[in-house]
Formats: sequence, C-alpha cells, structure tokens
Amino acid sequence: MYDYDLLVVGSANADLVIGVERRPGAGETVLGSDLALHPGGKGANQAVAAARLGARTALLARVGDDAHGRLLLDSQREAGVDTVGVLVGGAPTGVALITVDPSGDNSIVVSPGANGRLAPEDIRSAVSLLHASPVVSVQLEIPLETVVEVARNLPDGTRFVLNPSPPRPLPAELLAACDPLIVNEHEARVIAGGDLGDSPEDWARALLALGPRSVVVTLGAEGALVATAEGGTRVPSVKVDAVDTTGAGDAFTAALAWKLGAGAGTDVGADAGAELAEAAAYAARVGAAAVTKAGAQVSFPTADEVASLGGGSR
Repeated sequence: MYDYDLLVVGSANADLVIGVERRPGAGETVLGSDLALHPGGKGANQAVAAARLGARTALLARVGDDAHGRLLLDSQREAGVDTVGVLVGGAPTGVALITVDPSGDNSIVVSPGANGRLAPEDIRSAVSLLHASPVVSVQLEIPLETVVEVARNLPDGTRFVLNPSPPRPLPAELLAACDPLIVNEHEARVIAGGDLGDSPEDWARALLALGPRSVVVTLGAEGALVATAEGGTRVPSVKVDAVDTTGAGDAFTAALAWKLGAGAGTDVGADAGAELAEAAAYAARVGAAAVTKAGAQVSFPTADEVASLGGGSR
C-alpha cells in the first residue's frame, strides 16, 4: 500500500500578480492594478491542485527561510499536502512576476531562488518518498540534473509524469522515462526542434520518436491530444468564460497524474489506474474549472466543483 497517491517534485514560488490592460513592449511602462501576492510555483501548484481533488499528496521542494517560504508551507498544509519533503534554506524563496491582461492570458518571469538549489543529492536523500507513491510528477523550474536524478531513482512500476516547463532540450534518458510527457505547442517545438508540421498529431508523433512512452499535447480551450505508439485520441474540454489562465496547466497535469495512479497499491493492483485518455478527459475539466477564477492555487477546484462543471468522475 502506498503512503501517497501522488508525489510532486518541483518548484515553490511566491506569485506577484498585476493586472494590466496590455503587456508592455520593449522599453515601455504601463500602469497596472494593485499588487496581489499568492503562493505558486509549478510544483507547489500541482501539489495543491491534486490535494484539493482528494489525492493524498506529498511535495518535495525547497523554499527560503523567509516570509514567502512560510506562506508557501502554510498554503500546502492548508490544502492537505504533506510537506515532509520540503527543504528550507539555502537561498531566498523563488518569486514569479506575473502580468494578466483582460482576456485572462498571462506572461511570467521567474526568479528561481531556492528552487535552483534543489540538488540531486536532495533527491537521493529523499529516496524513500520516491517509493511512497505510484506516480511522481515533475517540471523544469528546478535544475535539469535534479529532474534526471528523480527519474534515475524511481522504483520499477512507478509512473513518471513530466511537464517540461519552461521548455528546453531534454536528454534521451529523461525522455525515455516519461509516461506521459505533457506539453503545449511551444514546449513541443522547443523539445523536438525543427519543423513539427501543422497539427497536434504531427507534434505528438515527432515527440514520441524521441522516446517517451506516451505524450499529451494540451490545446487550451480545445482540450488535449493523447498519443501513444498505437495512435492518438482527441480529448475535448469544457467551454467556460476564462478569467485567468494562471496555473491552469498545473491543475491539468496534477489531475491527470493523480488519475493515472488511482487504485495503485490496492487489492486490484496498479492496472486499476485510469487509462491515459480517461485521465486526460478528467484533467481537461479540472483545467477548465481553474480558469474561471483569478489566481493559481486559489482557483483550483474541488472534485465536487469539477463534477458539477463537466459531469465527470471524481
């Protein structure tokens, strides 16, 4: 029996958010709304999103010994995330500077801070956590060598989910561990390089040729594409009025990762985990629910809210 349904390894940031009528161009200054401070970071976001859906979730991350770090720890614990793997100190807590325009689209600049000090030796020291969950979800707001170390230390049978954001070329060893690799169009083009063709199906085929066991291409309001060596399946989203897209991708990834591990470690075994297309369909509803509210973690829905929105399983 696993101690957790999902382990998230990744970043924890303080999000500094300003609403703007339009994002400034080079050398330009624009006025914005009052500054809002929210707990964020792709790793912390995913952990809160999964816990809010009902998953037993743990986070492995690093924050600073400062007010922002305490904010992040408090938000994780309030959501029900186990913070036994969160290390404190070594650098200031990471910060994300976010502008949001009236359409809900956002631009983000991240100062990694303590996230950049989450080192491979920290992963080796926390190897017991890697054995405590059927699924481990990781992003790229921590050092790439640390992400590779996670993949190297996973026990047989543990599923490795990677959202390569911010994107960069990835080593073959890491790509081969992904099941799935979750990307949007921009991330797909950075990772695969060259001309990927015009359709999500083309992007997925190019990525699968690099070694992942499966690929999920997120398509915003159009849902997602799930692809394996056997073929691809389009997964629809739910039509909603978007208020703020901040954190929506994290909510999607968390929901998908949790659903993939559902039932693992119980009497019926790991094969009871939801199929990838089913997990992605649920995740698309979670992502749609998240964009109907402002902010990242504060926008993440409960399972009941997702069910009322999309009518899907919990």
